[in-house]
Amino acid sequence: MEPLRNIDVAAWESGLPADQVRQAVDGLEAGCVLFFPRLTFALRAEEERFLDPASSDGHAKNVSFDPVRQELKGTALAGAERARLQAMVARFSVQAHALVTHVLADYAPYLRFGRTSYRPVEVQGRPGSYRKDDSRLHVDAFPARPNRGERILRVFANVNPHGRSRLWRLGEPFEDCARRFLPRLSGPWPGSRRFMQYMGITRGYRALYDHYMLALHDAMKKDTAYQRLCPQTEVAFPSGSAWAAFTDQVSHAALSGQFLFEQTFHLPVHGLRTPDSAPLRVLERLMCRRLA
Repeated sequence: MEPLRNIDVAAWESGLPADQVRQAVDGLEAGCVLFFPRLTFALRAEEERFLDPASSDGHAKNVSFDPVRQELKGTALAGAERARLQAMVARFSVQAHALVTHVLADYAPYLRFGRTSYRPVEVQGRPGSYRKDDSRLHVDAFPARPNRGERILRVFANVNPHGRSRLWRLGEPFEDCARRFLPRLSGPWPGSRRFMQYMGITRGYRALYDHYMLALHDAMKKDTAYQRLCPQTEVAFPSGSAWAAFTDQVSHAALSGQFLFEQTFHLPVHGLRTPDSAPLRVLERLMCRRLA
């Protein structure tokens, strides 16, 4: 299976015929990345000043926006400049939602907004532990925000003003990865998940699914031999393009690039056309037990 599936739309509100919607959804759920080579998130003239690492606060890896609470974090900007930055990130959130509800119309009734990110900092060479090193192949899992099996759908747009691509690696299919690592993963300590919820370490109860997905994420990143030797493909997403993927399913690594937008959506397993393709169902089948 080809890792990318091209979708030829040039506007965020573009619709697709019903048969092409089905093809896009089926490809996404099979583990493909949907690539939109002509889909550009155009900045306004007054927003081009934010194409600068100084838009970040220098600590967080991204500027983070909560579309539900209308809260912006991760920037040192204040006053009118902060308001303009927030308006730019919020506009991307709206356009990403329009894209998903048109191109992936089957999901529209089930979508729930996650966070929006603007990443003005170069991804290559960022310091940090292996767990936070997104240049290593991984599947996404949230340490503090359990999702109990909901899908993580992300829409990305590269707005690099110097024409630089966002360089990714794409790894092996999710089930192959899970079969490789599951025998190494330990279960949670008795009572630990309730303790983490009680102490505020996690925002809600961490299901067994969340425990094993986070353990899989960490084990993948820690295994340096796996990072070198596993089946993988390098992909360049040009400036002025967009792409979307279920990042809890697609093994991916961000190698280089700067100035990126990202919108996260959450989708329940029952909102999929093929629920058995969800990581929750794959792990439950391989482990012969319910995880959420």
